[in-house]
Amino acid sequence: MRVLIDYRPALRARSGAGEYIHHVAAALASSVEVTIFSSSWKDRLRVPADLNGTKAVDLRVPVSILNRLWHRLEWPSAELLTGSRFDVVHSPHPLLMPARSAARVITIHDLNFLSHPERTQGEIRRDYPALARSHAQRADAIIVSSRFTAGEVVRLLGVDAGRISICVAGAPAWTPRTAAPANGYALFVGTLEPRKNLGGLLDVYERLLAHRTMPELVLAGQATSAAQPWLERIARPPLAGHVRHIGYVDESALQDLYAGARVLVMPSFEEGFGIPVLEAMTAGVPVVASNRGSLPEVLGDAGLLIDPERAEDLASALDRMVGDDALAQECATRGVERARRFSWRETAAQVMDVYRQAVERRTGAHRH
Repeated sequence: MRVLIDYRPALRARSGAGEYIHHVAAALASSVEVTIFSSSWKDRLRVPADLNGTKAVDLRVPVSILNRLWHRLEWPSAELLTGSRFDVVHSPHPLLMPARSAARVITIHDLNFLSHPERTQGEIRRDYPALARSHAQRADAIIVSSRFTAGEVVRLLGVDAGRISICVAGAPAWTPRTAAPANGYALFVGTLEPRKNLGGLLDVYERLLAHRTMPELVLAGQATSAAQPWLERIARPPLAGHVRHIGYVDESALQDLYAGARVLVMPSFEEGFGIPVLEAMTAGVPVVASNRGSLPEVLGDAGLLIDPERAEDLASALDRMVGDDALAQECATRGVERARRFSWRETAAQVMDVYRQAVERRTGAHRH
């Protein structure tokens, strides 16, 4: 089987969608012919070592131009752009990659852009709400990373549940740390954007600092334009010296980042999966996470779940996790055990099944 995967979300700093498509491509490369596709005016594709078995197509075409052509005109086709034929083309987001003959698969991690367009920007705000329903209904198969998102796709996009496959993310190949650091920091990992509830987290941290000694809060992730007020806030008292933004952390340094953490906090309003929760569990870091979206599916009973709309919930959970070593250790132990259920190899096997179903659906439709 020949598969073309749009690799652009993983081209630079890999956030959740980029991390997911990278690991899927890497896990598939040993069993199918994978071509990773990229286009950018300034960023060139450097094939990572774990993707050495793949082919690569890297075009000097601006992302904004190609996306406008793809989203609005559904042209040029994958075959025309690459000069090759494929059995499957796989888009890592809700809008189709145009193709003449290949089966078309899309990945939908969340539909936050529909329920809260004010939390999005750029072409996601411009194109996704208007086009997602039509594209999803025409896709030969849809991959989601959680039961929560599967339900949202049925509810909001009117897609038959039989065309949706849940392929959860895999855990990193890390050895859990042997002990929690004596003076570890509280850690947030993710893009600094509105749906991550950073404002609520900073409110709670400020409140806790007024009453007790708290570990430093480290924010690891790219800052969007919406993050400017938060960055200005942490530079001023009372948060200055207690909260630090370190930017995007490369995969090579990620395990060390988690190893130094006392707790991971993820108070998002919505997540389609929540890879940092799985990374923290794998590393042996206890987790405080929102009870929204897919996060309860990932964390289970291995941490503390809070209502992100209730500051007192988050404050109480952080206070308990920082102050109760026995609770923190119990959550860390459960997390390590739970993380063993998540495997990129298993994810790739499930994605392969989706590809086969998509090809059958495509060829069946053409016969009729």
